[in-house]
Amino acid sequence: MRWIWIDKFTAFESGRYAAAIKNVTLAEDHLHDHFPAYPVMPACLMIEGMAQTAGILVGEARDFKEKVILAKVKRASFLREVRPGEQLRYEATIEQVSPEAASTAGKIYVDGELLGNVDIVFSHIDNNLSGLTFPKENFVFTEDFKSLLHTYNVSAGRA
Repeated sequence: MRWIWIDKFTAFESGRYAAAIKNVTLAEDHLHDHFPAYPVMPACLMIEGMAQTAGILVGEARDFKEKVILAKVKRASFLREVRPGEQLRYEATIEQVSPEAASTAGKIYVDGELLGNVDIVFSHIDNNLSGLTFPKENFVFTEDFKSLLHTYNVSAGRA
């Protein structure tokens, strides 16, 4: 099972900017185990939500030809906890993209208020300098991930 940490895109500017939302609910199993009796969204999962938002933006900028993986979290800071019933908004901007890698700057909002920043470096692993080889199929950008772009196209009237 692959966990997807965004519900849908709300904005998408190819090669530049993407915004996605995630509704935090008690229906998610991880919230029952992360501080029972005081459930909060784990920061590591918010980082992953930003990585998915920014990673799809980076992958789409190069027509999903590369396998884009998180290489480094340059910065991750949060101002408070996020509780069930709140909505996260991930905003990612591409700072730089090359055949080998890309860097993004991200902001996370909760119910419209700035929650934190997550800046990420991605590797295009097929163009790595180590000489390692990977499977030909794109195991990163599955149909599940690429279908998230469809949610934006439908909500923006671009079906």
